[in-house]
Amino acid sequence: MLLKNHIPFAYIFGKIKTELLLITLYAIVIAVLYENYHITRISIPIAVPTILGTIISLLLGFRSNQAYDRWWEARHIWGAIVNDSRTLGRQVISFTSNLYEDENIIRFRQRIVNRQIAWNYALGQSLRKKSALKGLEKRLSKKDFEYVEAFDNVPTALLDLHARDIKLALDKGWINTYQHVELDRTLSRLCDSMGKCERIKNTVFPVTYSLYIHFALLLFIALLPFGVIQYFGMFEVPLVVAISASFLLIEKMAIHLQDPFENKPTDTPMTSIASGIEKNLKQMLAEETPEQELVPEKAYYMM
Repeated sequence: MLLKNHIPFAYIFGKIKTELLLITLYAIVIAVLYENYHITRISIPIAVPTILGTIISLLLGFRSNQAYDRWWEARHIWGAIVNDSRTLGRQVISFTSNLYEDENIIRFRQRIVNRQIAWNYALGQSLRKKSALKGLEKRLSKKDFEYVEAFDNVPTALLDLHARDIKLALDKGWINTYQHVELDRTLSRLCDSMGKCERIKNTVFPVTYSLYIHFALLLFIALLPFGVIQYFGMFEVPLVVAISASFLLIEKMAIHLQDPFENKPTDTPMTSIASGIEKNLKQMLAEETPEQELVPEKAYYMM
């Protein structure tokens, strides 16, 4: 995804440059026939393309709204992933915190946090149909990496390792039963968010609906020069190109928004979001409670 505030002008019109070139040539031919060869019978009432343009505007507006709803739902889901990732890190660190921590508990925290960071990147990569294992060898232990390699769905395998680790923490006495339930609920929410993303990814926007709108748009563009030629003459060429570009850009915008996980400039910035989560979790993991703020052990029994 492009993370700039302003998408380059060349990129926007580069998506429709072929269509605009053909439309320009088409409009020039109509203008030359009308002006130089005085073929006035080619003009039609302006009401014809006007009515058709109004219908297409309504259809494009509806499609744009539906496409934006898919894009916004995807962003909303990843917002929940951000919250649940932070929650998981906070729970693991706070539930296992005590005055006499051993190396096993510290390694347990690091393993969960690093694996959650890997999960975010793996989910984004898999939704974009790329290798979900890319870069995970830096964030996972060798044993964990070899385990997830055997899975088609890497994020699912990582959540399974999470579940095994929190069960181990329960058996070791590092967390109690209630804390185990809360951690499992957080994992369930992460799994639910992953399923929602996969639903959006695997639900194809109706192809026939897109084709009908596109054919109607082509018909409107084909009729437009005949409707405005008698009013504007040769000036109908830039007018037809400008109007056609507006409709085509709206159509392209809807096409891009309807697929929020396609690694396009308009998709959900999953890599950027995962990077932000990584920064937050690593800061939480590295933060140490100052010695003077520690509550004496006997105070825990007084609470």
